[in-house]
Amino acid sequence: AMIEVLAKLGHGPVFLAGEVLECVITFTNPLSASSTSASSEMLAWASAQIHCQFHASENRVALPPSDGSKHDVQAENETVFVPNRACGLGKLQECSHCAGKHWGLCDSYCETLPIDGPPSFRGQSVKYVYKLTIGCQRVNSPIKLLRVPFRVLVLHGLKDYQFPQDEAVAPSNPFLEEEEGLKKDSRLADLATELLMVATSRRSLHLYNISNTRGKVGTFCIFKTVYKIGEDVIGTFNFSEGDIPCLQFSVSLQTEESIQEEFQRRRGQPVSFSTHARHQEACLHTAQSSFSLPIPLSSTPGFTTNIVSLKWRLHFEFVTSGESAGTCLVRGSQSEAVTWTGVEQMEVDTFSWDLPIKVLPTNPILASYVSQFSSTNSITI
Repeated sequence: AMIEVLAKLGHGPVFLAGEVLECVITFTNPLSASSTSASSEMLAWASAQIHCQFHASENRVALPPSDGSKHDVQAENETVFVPNRACGLGKLQECSHCAGKHWGLCDSYCETLPIDGPPSFRGQSVKYVYKLTIGCQRVNSPIKLLRVPFRVLVLHGLKDYQFPQDEAVAPSNPFLEEEEGLKKDSRLADLATELLMVATSRRSLHLYNISNTRGKVGTFCIFKTVYKIGEDVIGTFNFSEGDIPCLQFSVSLQTEESIQEEFQRRRGQPVSFSTHARHQEACLHTAQSSFSLPIPLSSTPGFTTNIVSLKWRLHFEFVTSGESAGTCLVRGSQSEAVTWTGVEQMEVDTFSWDLPIKVLPTNPILASYVSQFSSTNSITI
């Protein structure tokens, strides 16, 4: 005898902060053909709650002392959730009797995700992990937990937006009856899409001179510095007007994770860097070059909380010649067919440069395509 618990997220495993998370929870008792009503199972209780759990590296983050409790979100002998360094939202309570050849109970759990909460993030110093925890128990059986992980994206600016109170002016479909929560949810998604489009579609020429202590190496051109995850960062180099030969360059797309000063384990603690894409190229005697670095859909957009901040940047490294361009080649043969070869040794200079960029979230549906989480989870109790 058993009861199967199935949880299915209606719109995929990725959400925007402020959206309504809807999960359909189905309890089923799959009995065989020979089973009778005596084989029925009693579901004592069921409860569902959203938690955002925070984890910190003890070597990097100094947190205030806690109450010392080490329990999970579920107490051993209680039917209520006890969050541990987590924020709990909403609750679903059900008591039912399972009988018949194929019994099923279906209920929908809906809760609005906090618009000012942190995004899902797995960094080197801290982690913010979201999950929907469903606790349930058969009569005279231990408590079982079904954890449904999901991802949350945060778009700054939605918190300060006030929806119009007069719904009569808002366009609506008279053939559809929308619940108030779902109507507001769709408006929030439309607003987020509009804000993202406006922020990331602005293009203007950004031109930077690349130079070291000896002179100009070239110029770098980029047409925007605000992107959505999933977009490509494209830039071009022009070395034709440089006085110093550039032998090699590399561009890395990086995130910078820093702990707020009051939570640092030690003063002057260095920040943590992560590289998400890299382009390297030898460019001696190259007039122009370019690169394209994709921002992974699975990466976390920039954000700031009271504990940690995440920023994006382009990290450039240049290797330049310590000599003039003419000395980078030597004449090899004295025959009629003159060949030129590179010198075996030459003096070089290296220097680096960082260009901050801004990375915003994207449509949660697009991010769901590469999510490691499943929309459907189940457990047997």
